[in-house]
Amino acid sequence: MKHISILPLYDATLTSIDSSHQLFSRVNDFMRYQGKPPFYDIEVVGLTNNTKLSNGLYTISSDKTIHQIKKTNVIVLPLLCGNFKAAIQENKKYTDWLINQYHNGAEIVCLCVGSFYLASTGLLDNKKCAIHWAAKNEFKEMFPDIKIIDNSIITDENGIYTCGGGYSYLNLILYVFEKHLGREISILASKMFEIDIERKSQNPYMIFMGQKNHGDEVVLKVQEWIENNPTETHTVDDICHKFNVGRRTFERNFKRCTGNPIAEYTQRVKVEFAKKQLESGRKTVSEIIYETGYNDTDAFRKVFRKFTDLTPIEYRKKYIA
Repeated sequence: MKHISILPLYDATLTSIDSSHQLFSRVNDFMRYQGKPPFYDIEVVGLTNNTKLSNGLYTISSDKTIHQIKKTNVIVLPLLCGNFKAAIQENKKYTDWLINQYHNGAEIVCLCVGSFYLASTGLLDNKKCAIHWAAKNEFKEMFPDIKIIDNSIITDENGIYTCGGGYSYLNLILYVFEKHLGREISILASKMFEIDIERKSQNPYMIFMGQKNHGDEVVLKVQEWIENNPTETHTVDDICHKFNVGRRTFERNFKRCTGNPIAEYTQRVKVEFAKKQLESGRKTVSEIIYETGYNDTDAFRKVFRKFTDLTPIEYRKKYIA
């Protein structure tokens, strides 16, 4: 039997705590139905006996405190909301216990932006971390040395699991079930809770937001111009000429500041423009492609699929009203 410690972190969402508890508990029911003993011993493990969440809107009772748990097998860090820096500060009292448990063999299952707290402990150093696309820039600014994965939903590295995307933590928990108990139990949980087990990528849901908190005024002006002119056809040389900058140095600065080469940044902006047009449903796919400045429809479809994992037609079917 594996002992599960769900931590009611400061600024955690009640939903992620309750959902985790329900899913692990339900797997125990599956095991009983098959005539097997329960696999998980699930407890909410806090700093004190009661923890207030959502600015006091909810109070959650702990089964035990961290001081009563000498050994656990799996630690669940719930999804956080609000001010991540404040949450990190408030949750520091968990850190020594968390690190000690990890070095004593505990796995860490980190739900979505709970990774801000996990990163602050140092346990993600030199590891990959999946992060919600909307939090990528803030995470990168706070933890520049951690390798961010913003397309895949799940990472699995040295007993630490992370996931990107608000409710993709449900997929992460299914993944943990498969690791612990096999594919059959994971599929059963997927069917019982109607969770799409094959969901692997954030790309179909991502909205591109360029990194702008870098302090380079010229790069910022170029970003704003590209974003304000998504239908313009221009090359990197055109942009450098327009803003009177040398190509080699500016390309290097642009990528350093934004994380994207200029050509890719332009492609992403055009794809975002096309996505909005596809969602409205008023124009044909070909009309939208030409409006983005592409004359080669096949070339644009390849670019679109690269960033969304979908063709323009598939994207329209997914999101059209």
